[in-house]
Amino acid sequence: MKFKTLVSTVALAVAATAVAGAAQARDQIKVVGSSTVFPYTQGVAEEYANKTGSAAPVLESTGTGGGFKVFCGGVGPDHPDMTGASRAIKDGEKELCKTNGVTDVTEVLIGYDGLSIAHSVSGPELSLTNEQIFKALAAELPDGKGGFVANPNKSWSDIDASLPNVAITVFGPPPTSGTRDAFVELAMHDGCKGLPGMADLQKADAKKWNEVCSRMRQDGAFIEAGENDNLIVQRLQADANALGIFGYSFLYENQDTLKGVAINGVLPSLEAIGSGDYVLSRPLFNYVKNAHRGVIPGLNEFLAEYVSEDAIGDGGYLSERGLVPLPADLREKTRETVTNAVGISF
Repeated sequence: MKFKTLVSTVALAVAATAVAGAAQARDQIKVVGSSTVFPYTQGVAEEYANKTGSAAPVLESTGTGGGFKVFCGGVGPDHPDMTGASRAIKDGEKELCKTNGVTDVTEVLIGYDGLSIAHSVSGPELSLTNEQIFKALAAELPDGKGGFVANPNKSWSDIDASLPNVAITVFGPPPTSGTRDAFVELAMHDGCKGLPGMADLQKADAKKWNEVCSRMRQDGAFIEAGENDNLIVQRLQADANALGIFGYSFLYENQDTLKGVAINGVLPSLEAIGSGDYVLSRPLFNYVKNAHRGVIPGLNEFLAEYVSEDAIGDGGYLSERGLVPLPADLREKTRETVTNAVGISF
């Protein structure tokens, strides 16, 4: 037993030395992840560099799923310190982390965001329900006889005569994006559940229900636009009839050329997202490797800046980029979680 204990102690010491070597191999913080969280991390990186005189962190917008894949690849200088996410980490991603020795991770809730559907300010005023969204973007629709048919709707007026008689053209995120995951859960599933026969299908075959209610059409009406939401903004600015799906911050920062689409009668806004009146609201996260803290220069200071009142508080500089602040008690809990390096369960 003493020999085993000695071996374990030596192994831990070797592991700690290996992680410490990361500081010598890399002197800049590395952050990957969600394109939605990216603008907020960019704002904190600029503030951190200005306040400390240190080099700004290296940021890469990979999408939430892509970020977890890279983040969970291992511990050490070749792997990022943090990843941003527009949804919580999934069990499969936890398993990937665990397999690669990334087991001491803190989940940091930074605020809220709304999934905006937007179009050019020169386009018509538009208000949609989740059911109309589903009928526009689903790959298949119920045929009324217990089966399904390929989505026949080509224009918005095919769904409802009160909607514009223009072709359905919607730019949105790819399957690797947390924004896509959230949109499917919040908009598509909600819009699907009230259609004829879908409640019975959910009870009888939940897997089939999830497949039908989640699958986006691939006939050109819905266009996957990659992880760079700025490209969607540019396409909407060029086409007044096209719609785009992205985080609220991109609408907030482009209000001179874009406007939001009301969902169930409510326009996306800081107030509506914060109150929960806007139904396409979601939490945003950062995940950090605690093994890199105190080793990668400046990581602790960067995290402290990220969760400071100046950043995520009411009227903080991240709210100027579109982040909806957490209530005061949750902000304090977030700071305690970061300070104490509280880990999530694996």
